[in-house]
Amino acid sequence: MRSRLDAHFRRWLGSAPLARKHQLIISEERNRPGWDGRLRPIQGITGPQGSVLAVAPQFERVFASVDLSELIADLHAEDPHLRLAEDLGGPVSFGMPVFRWSEQAAEMPDLGDWVDADDPRLPDWLRPFNGGVLAAFDDDDYMAGVGIKQHNEIGREISVGTDPNYRGQGLATQLVAQAARAIIATGGVPLYQHGEDNIASARVADAAGFPDRGWHMIEIRPDPEWARH
Repeated sequence: MRSRLDAHFRRWLGSAPLARKHQLIISEERNRPGWDGRLRPIQGITGPQGSVLAVAPQFERVFASVDLSELIADLHAEDPHLRLAEDLGGPVSFGMPVFRWSEQAAEMPDLGDWVDADDPRLPDWLRPFNGGVLAAFDDDDYMAGVGIKQHNEIGREISVGTDPNYRGQGLATQLVAQAARAIIATGGVPLYQHGEDNIASARVADAAGFPDRGWHMIEIRPDPEWARH
């Protein structure tokens, strides 16, 4: 599974993390739309085995003199370089969500069905996903659902949401585990992200087979449209 993850990183960021190294990758890939059609010109990954920050060519000048280890430490401390924000121009938002992947999803009974994203029973938030939608219904009432962000043929990120009337029943965990098993079976690596303070999402990840290995995404968004994402 780690070889699949590294292959995803190479396609997504231009390199997999290398031991104890912080890599700056200048990549035209960052100017191509992501899974939802939006541009994310500055993204990366950081963890115990190293860091990769992929930057679109138009921002190379800004990052050429940046010490990536200091930048990552500042992001962890929620105190990013103000000079960096100024150099990027305009409003900038920063984030370091927890990044997880599963090597073996939890064995649980299948709960949901794979449905079309335009299924009228689904809430609006599930409609944009490009990698499939897995949902559970009570008759025709939506209970919980998973959307798959297909970043490439290997990396597929799981997002999950439960209707407030059905929370507390473990539905999210069952659906995430079911989706992860399907991704693994078809040659992909299941990914999961959540905010550092999102305890409920962290519990779902733990129970579904996505341990916290100390990895984080690096998100730097130099435009109001990306900042709202």
